[in-house]
Amino acid sequence: MIAEAVIRGLLFLSLVLVGVPGNTAVICGFILLVRREGRLSPADAIVLHLCSANLVVVSVRCLLEVLATFRIHNVFDDAGCRAVIFLHRTARSLSIWLTFLLTALQCLSVAPPGSRRAAARALLARSLPAIFLALWLINTSMSVASLLYSIGARNDSRLLQNAINVEFCFLSFPSRLARDANGAAQVARDVVPMVLMAAGSLVLLVYLVRQRRRVQGLRGTAGGAAERRAAVTVVTLVSLYLLVFGLDNGLWVYTLTVSHTLSSALITDLRLFFTSLYTAVSPLLILVSNTRLRCGKQPETMH
Repeated sequence: MIAEAVIRGLLFLSLVLVGVPGNTAVICGFILLVRREGRLSPADAIVLHLCSANLVVVSVRCLLEVLATFRIHNVFDDAGCRAVIFLHRTARSLSIWLTFLLTALQCLSVAPPGSRRAAARALLARSLPAIFLALWLINTSMSVASLLYSIGARNDSRLLQNAINVEFCFLSFPSRLARDANGAAQVARDVVPMVLMAAGSLVLLVYLVRQRRRVQGLRGTAGGAAERRAAVTVVTLVSLYLLVFGLDNGLWVYTLTVSHTLSSALITDLRLFFTSLYTAVSPLLILVSNTRLRCGKQPETMH
């Protein structure tokens, strides 16, 4: 086995060793909360759903990549490629949109009582089941191309003429137009929540600055501490998201601009590593910032 493959396998193994226990710990923590309290707050429900999507990304994509890289077990035939890439793309996109949903909820949570934003937050909380269902349907339907065009790695110039190299698999499109159209749809699916999340983060940063000035003017008060902590957590998650998924989409656009199928999967490996890095690290931020999961305290605005 060449050194490049060993390094690749070790990098993805590190993500598995961090991401699987981290997301599992958060999921188990919320299950215990449900058993103790009988319900989840809206923010808890979003974070639970987010960590479930993250767990699928890390376990389905990264773990199987590790097994195949070290030649322990290879599931990447035609059927395996279709299933793995479809599940990965769906869960990855859900992770993006759920992070945006968490940002939107937190932006509405810092609104003063009785305002329109406070009413919108209550409506959002009541509509979460329908929103979850809609996100599943939309993101599943937008990942159908993975089921149609994924094939196992092989040497066939006809199949690989308009293909994208993803190491153990290829996405082989019938034409350059189909490849570019699918790529543009994937970029749009990511860029829309990125722009919205960036706007939401600005709102939260303004709130944090105002709260800091208010606390400095009223020394000794603890008012708004939970909201400030929640806002800082969301801004941190969004900043991490914008960094890794911005790099991911930049590399994806570069892949689409190349007229021929790349012989190396390095670009795809970098994209997969960056996006999986978010799904692996984000539960650690949640565990550190969530006092309910660590200490069993009463709900805060965002958990």
